[in-house]
Amino acid sequence: MRENVLQRAIVILVVTLGCLYVTLIGWRSPRLDDFKSFDQIKQNLANNIKLGLDLKGGSHLVMQVMVDEALKKLTDDNAEKAKNLLEGIGISVKETKTLSPTQLAITVADAGRIGEARDKVLEDFGKSEWVATLSGDTVTFSLVERVAQEYRQRAVEQAMLIIENRINAFGVAEPTLQRYGGEQNHQILLQLPGVDDPERVKKTLVLESNLELRPVDGTYRTYATLEEARLAVGGRTDVEALPLDERDDDEMLDEEGNPVAQRKSRPKADAPTQYLLVLKTPIIVGRDLRDAFASSGSLDGEGDYRIVFKLKDEGAKKFADWTGQNIGKGLAIVLNGRVKSAPTIRGQIRETGEITGNFTKASAEDLALVLRSGALPARIVYLEERTVGPSLGADSIRQGVAASIAGLIFIMVFMVVYYRLSGVNAIISLILNLVMLLAVMVMFGAVLTLPGIAGVILTIGMAVDSNVLIFERIREELRLDKPVLTAVELGFDKAFVTILDTHVTTVVSSLILFVFGTGPIRGFAVTLLAGLLANIFTATFVSKTMFGYVLSRSERPSELSI
Repeated sequence: MRENVLQRAIVILVVTLGCLYVTLIGWRSPRLDDFKSFDQIKQNLANNIKLGLDLKGGSHLVMQVMVDEALKKLTDDNAEKAKNLLEGIGISVKETKTLSPTQLAITVADAGRIGEARDKVLEDFGKSEWVATLSGDTVTFSLVERVAQEYRQRAVEQAMLIIENRINAFGVAEPTLQRYGGEQNHQILLQLPGVDDPERVKKTLVLESNLELRPVDGTYRTYATLEEARLAVGGRTDVEALPLDERDDDEMLDEEGNPVAQRKSRPKADAPTQYLLVLKTPIIVGRDLRDAFASSGSLDGEGDYRIVFKLKDEGAKKFADWTGQNIGKGLAIVLNGRVKSAPTIRGQIRETGEITGNFTKASAEDLALVLRSGALPARIVYLEERTVGPSLGADSIRQGVAASIAGLIFIMVFMVVYYRLSGVNAIISLILNLVMLLAVMVMFGAVLTLPGIAGVILTIGMAVDSNVLIFERIREELRLDKPVLTAVELGFDKAFVTILDTHVTTVVSSLILFVFGTGPIRGFAVTLLAGLLANIFTATFVSKTMFGYVLSRSERPSELSI
């Protein structure tokens, strides 16, 4: 034991300094003012240890994905696709009708070809996903319930992925995002610790981002009312009237900064809504976007924001082909069913475009974020919302820290009174244990929650328990008149198996809590797990080294203060 004290002390020193560095500095380079005052040290500690929703405050949201809307969109798209398919092979379609989110009916002009229409459409839809029933000149297609359920689950998973992307763009630290309730509920739980502007985040999370670039029907012309626009549409099914937010003639630039499209003057804010006829089939859609970002000062000077977008290669090619063949015609930029602008194409556009409007900096950045993250598969509604104030979290921190310090002081006094100078050994190991626990949390970016503080307190108890086991074994050996050095060696050897056994079982329990737990439960598991691993090191390695150092000071130690 005594021969290796120096090497063991070096290991402990390196580990201690490393843990202190990570805890107080983090992963950045140290600065001169990091230790200029106690307040600065506290601030560094607060910056490095992430706090959960219950300690930091924030928002607790439960959302529901309206999955049937995703199914209805699928059914509507299939109805349009089926119509084009049948008319492509010479079967005239009298009517397509969506009966429910999972059911559509197609009526053909020639009842004699209804069977052929059914087989052709069913082959395109997939016979394993849709079933068809005939009734006169109408065939009804129904989505198989098993497949519909798969689409619903897929819509929830896609919504979670998009929400996660939007949250990450806001820089929210350690959000909790998971399914909530049973699978049939299609609900999502989201916790946002320390959000500065929760209303803005909430609004952006559910913001729709259905971007389409569609051709303007014929010559650019606006209509004063929706009825007037619908009269102009007549019986055509490939055209629809959409509200027009802008009818500007500002310029749209290509990727080289050259004006390629023009729009007319901007209407006044209180001007009545006008309508524009656009084709239903888009040239490109939101999923063709490669990037989108807010840009300022291009049209009306500083403070006027727009969203500049760039297209993926495939979308850019389609867009370049269409704009190259339609110079002089109108292009409608449609966002969530409204025409944001309708410039006239003045030249071929390849991969860059822009959306203009009365955007503020925040609204332009939010919309660009939504476009980048993609469109939600269906609308999302908030079912439950709770806000935890930072003052409540601060109270929890104060009480938790007070409980930890009180427990620590009580244990220190007990160990010194009961085990005398050996109790100091246990106290040093205990403090190093806490330093290592905090360092592990910083290293892995773990979040400290209120149950996590309970985990810290439990770790203190288990650390002391390990020292008590060792000390009692040493006492037993001393009562058997064993030499001090031998008693200490045997005490650690005999206690080690018991300590390892108890820690392994608790570590396994902590891992199970971490894997299957959520939110605060995971916080408890993380702190307990880190504390247990640190405790094995401090109780069996650090404590033994300190005994070795004390015993090495005497050639033949005859007494041990324990």
